[in-house]
Amino acid sequence: MVEIEIDGQKVAVPEGSMVMHAAEKVGTYVPHFCYHKKLSIAANCRMCLVDVEKAPKPMPACATPVTPGMIVRTKSEKAVKAQQGVMEFLLINHPLDCPICDQGGECQLQDLAVGYGGSKSRYTEEKRVVFHKNVGPLISMEEMSRCIHCTRCVRFGQEIAGVMELGMPNRGEHSEITTFVGRTVDSELSGNMIDLCPVGALTSKPFRYSARTWELSRRKSVSPHDSTGANLIVQIKNNRVLRVVPQENEAVNECWIADRDRFSYEGLNADNRLTRPMLKQGGAWQMVDWATALDYVAKGLSAIRTEHGAGQLAALVSPHATLEEAALAAQLMRALGSENIDAALRQQDDALRAAQGEAFTLGRSISSLSQLDAAFVIGANLRKDHPLFAQRLRQTARHGAAIAGLHAVADDEAMPVRLQALRRPEQWVGFLAEVAAAVAEGQGGQAPQAVDAVSAEARSIATLLSQGDHKALLLGNAAAEHPQASQLHALASWIAQACGATVGFLGEAANTVGAQLAGARPGPGGRSARALLSEAPAKGVLLVGADPLLDVANAQAAAAALKGADMVVGLASHRTDALLDLAHVLLPMAPFTETSGSFVNADGTLQSFVGVVPPQGEARPGWKVLRVLGNQLGLPGFDFESSEQVRATLNLEVKPAAAAALQAPAQADMSSLVRLNELPLYASDMLVRQAASLQSTREARESATVQLPAALFAQLGLKDGEMVRVSQGQGSALLPARCNAQLAEGVVRIGGGLAETMTLGAGFAAVAVEKA
Repeated sequence: MVEIEIDGQKVAVPEGSMVMHAAEKVGTYVPHFCYHKKLSIAANCRMCLVDVEKAPKPMPACATPVTPGMIVRTKSEKAVKAQQGVMEFLLINHPLDCPICDQGGECQLQDLAVGYGGSKSRYTEEKRVVFHKNVGPLISMEEMSRCIHCTRCVRFGQEIAGVMELGMPNRGEHSEITTFVGRTVDSELSGNMIDLCPVGALTSKPFRYSARTWELSRRKSVSPHDSTGANLIVQIKNNRVLRVVPQENEAVNECWIADRDRFSYEGLNADNRLTRPMLKQGGAWQMVDWATALDYVAKGLSAIRTEHGAGQLAALVSPHATLEEAALAAQLMRALGSENIDAALRQQDDALRAAQGEAFTLGRSISSLSQLDAAFVIGANLRKDHPLFAQRLRQTARHGAAIAGLHAVADDEAMPVRLQALRRPEQWVGFLAEVAAAVAEGQGGQAPQAVDAVSAEARSIATLLSQGDHKALLLGNAAAEHPQASQLHALASWIAQACGATVGFLGEAANTVGAQLAGARPGPGGRSARALLSEAPAKGVLLVGADPLLDVANAQAAAAALKGADMVVGLASHRTDALLDLAHVLLPMAPFTETSGSFVNADGTLQSFVGVVPPQGEARPGWKVLRVLGNQLGLPGFDFESSEQVRATLNLEVKPAAAAALQAPAQADMSSLVRLNELPLYASDMLVRQAASLQSTREARESATVQLPAALFAQLGLKDGEMVRVSQGQGSALLPARCNAQLAEGVVRIGGGLAETMTLGAGFAAVAVEKA
């Protein structure tokens, strides 16, 4: 440790620290623009000049290393005069358009100009003008003349997002922040650049000119999308959500959020919000009151139980629903005598089930992902499924950690990847068996399964996992939805135990872990979502927060199963095409901003939140609707007055779920094309699918395509963008084709959760592709 003195206070900081770090430790504020605690030091704004004793001139606090006995003055006449001089230079070309600037009221330059700026300018020449750029539907670069060249946005792209989308070409007054060759900004974390910008150069395009910052009320909340559980500040005006920004939480999301966390709020105000109960009568939808709708549902469910037995009732719960909604849906079904409850709507392997009180979690804390020595990622599209987990792994990879992967496609994860094993999905279990055999061989032990041969890639991964103290095997969404998911988990668990690593699932949704703890899974004799929507349909189905075709593993089978049901009740926030087609009753459920509740994220952390705006129209919190429905059915135990009371009935101690028993590997059929079915970034849940700006991104526009390996693409004689017919089961879809040279041979990548592909069947199954 090095001891220095700042403004008369002694402070000890680690060797190699900068004066800025020491000032932060003692709580002394040094004005700055380019410095940010999560970014590299650029020292190009010079606003943080301080007076260092014996130094011939003021020194930048962010780039001056501490030395023993150093004496620093941040508020001396010398320091303040230097800071005032820098401020005068910064304001020379700044347009001074605070009254019309969207950043007015929350602008660092504006704040510091009050303390360090002059009352008038000595500069009378014309100010420079920088022309605006169109970089996509999320970020506005309309007023780049305001830019002070702090380069925070550039460094964020390079260091945090992993994609250098912005740069600063030219020199002197001709320097400007811009994209290269007119490209748009498409990173899944791009919105953080808006927060980082200390002036009004980068602003939110959807929020632009909606409100002034002092008109907004601020409320804390939690993201309902991926399993990170990012902490949010939701900003509202006149009971309408107008903006979402990150709430700093080092243990969860640090100070970042993904773009779908930031911009999905547009879906809250979409035209197809469900705001009144609706009944389908004679094939036509009618608006009704709550009493009529709930009476209809209660009588319908009771009639099905009487005529066909309780085993013909089922509840399918979205893993994005709150803990309380999942718990009451499960309680309702069990009180009616049915064990047909499931929240793992995309899961295809019924053997992957946690026992009572257990859950499949990350296996370690989220924050520890930043300190790994090695990670083996199985079946995960990290950047698209888990942007903030990918960001943490990116930081640990940049500092030397070894990252390896197993998938059917080698996507650009914007981080150094030591090894990427490319295998068809039906080969994943066999490859993990090879890795296990290589680990056993290296330790002189017995392999859990016999293998014909061990590939060089498997040996390399085994070697990688034998080094370092902090190691993890991480199973992604594709692994969890794989038809042999339980065997992937069992082999990964064996390897982790042998190597001294942790094993866990990255987790599909905000409440994947919470739904397991809430009991939203089949009980004894109960049927899974897979079985209910394919093999053994139910007569009465309650859908809680889920789209019946876009949120399931096999949309084709689900459509057939639900068309044969006597009653499908949709408890949802939006009127989707599938709900209007298949449901008989629609009950308006409040989304996360309009209800209190909780999510349990991937590492098992419970995070509760309250509604930040009143429910729109006649929408009601889902837990309240389920409670009243329980009362309407005359069921005991539905007398809750608050979501806290519901939560209090649950055992929320998270115990890791045990792995299934290892089985002999099934023979892989390599004769046909196989579908890799992954959720596109902006098709993950009902709210994201209704957010107009997210659906206008290049990522969303290109998601409804078929990606083909190079050999197949050439064999069909295709050009990029030409239409192909994809056939699966009884359905087909016409989609534009793209060549992806990073796909394993024989694998066809087709996104799920899309209207364009919901006529197709399940992922990891055979498909046929022909030129249209």
